[in-house]
Amino acid sequence: MSHSRIKSIICWCTGCMVLALALPSQWARADDWPQWRGPNRDGVWRETGIIENFSGPQLDYVWRAKISNGYSGPTVAGGRVYVTDRVEEPAGAERVLCFDAATGASIWTHSYECEYTGVAFPDGPRASVTTADGLAYVLGTMGHLRCLDAVSGELRWKKGPGVDYDIAMPIWGITSAPLVEGDLLIVQLGAKPGACLVALDRRTGEERWRALDDMASYSSPIVIEQAGQRVLLCWTGENAVGLDPRTGEVYWKYPTPARQTIISIATPSVDSNRLLLTSLFDGAYMLRLGEDALSIEKIWRRHGINEKKTDAIHSTIGTPLIQGEYVYGMDSYGEMRCLEAATGDRVWEDLTVVPKARWGTIHMVPNGDRVWIFNEMGELIISKLSPRGFDEISRTKLIERTKGQQPSRDKGVAWSHPAFANRHVFIRNDDELVCASLAAK
Repeated sequence: MSHSRIKSIICWCTGCMVLALALPSQWARADDWPQWRGPNRDGVWRETGIIENFSGPQLDYVWRAKISNGYSGPTVAGGRVYVTDRVEEPAGAERVLCFDAATGASIWTHSYECEYTGVAFPDGPRASVTTADGLAYVLGTMGHLRCLDAVSGELRWKKGPGVDYDIAMPIWGITSAPLVEGDLLIVQLGAKPGACLVALDRRTGEERWRALDDMASYSSPIVIEQAGQRVLLCWTGENAVGLDPRTGEVYWKYPTPARQTIISIATPSVDSNRLLLTSLFDGAYMLRLGEDALSIEKIWRRHGINEKKTDAIHSTIGTPLIQGEYVYGMDSYGEMRCLEAATGDRVWEDLTVVPKARWGTIHMVPNGDRVWIFNEMGELIISKLSPRGFDEISRTKLIERTKGQQPSRDKGVAWSHPAFANRHVFIRNDDELVCASLAAK
């Protein structure tokens, strides 16, 4: 067959992107984004056939849909987009919204009353919807847990704060995205007694195990491979912990006491046997995961005097990236930094990715040899990162910032994590959810 006759034919079929013919190989991947940080929960975008540069200063939308306030990033599965928000009229309520991924048409809405009490930044739900096998799992700011039919929105089961679990509420609410592992749904609730982490039968909601008396953090758990076993890795408000995801048995624990307020938000970064943790007040830990045994040890620990006079990296919201022998991430006031992974020593700092401001936030998503960066200005950046520096290839406006109830941000922020699915990008602010094509022409 001649090269000119080889085509990639992609069609929307029953709400899904279906790859009908995929040659040559660079057009072979089209993926959903079904949970927090993508298919493997590692923040990597593996699709091919995407653009090399932006054509202008603003991305054109395929569609846009009206929503309300919230921080949760959208997720995409089976031709549907899921996002959560909060409304205050006629009464305070959290909502789960489902849209058609091709058109933005509303498919269903599930809502429940939810008054925010004792929560700072009361702007809406934090945790992304997790989807698996036709079910959608939702965890709200006050700890409301829902399992919904992903197609119809029908409620399958629910758990309520103060009813099923006594949650010791963190100051910024419950934020950790639910994790599906086999037939279990694992959530970080910070409940008492002994239920910082809870595993439920994901189809019935029946509790299977609970573990730890730790306070909850804002970081989402992941599952890694260590010493030939699957290990549930969770950064709580007090420890980095490795557990048996089937039983909740603790394999190892490394203390990470907060010097001030617990503000562990970033998902743990794992590369081979290295584990990086970082937060606004407490700086960074680089830990070594045992390769032949289920163990943990310190490689280095660094922090500055405070969140202004920092050392290594003090990230707030975005998860740093480990690539080879270097770490890339955003420091507390918008300083993009490269560190030596072995020591934490700074290699370079760049101030062009986002303006200098407290809680400076970006989300980095590698794709091939490039890193796509979404910053809190609502801009999408195509870049390359190396120990030589930050190489900006192309930048465009993706979505407007919104103020919501953010302090010290006169023009607002865009803090939610985008979804990269089916060669499109999906992102939200406090007013709308938008979709733009990133497919190569």
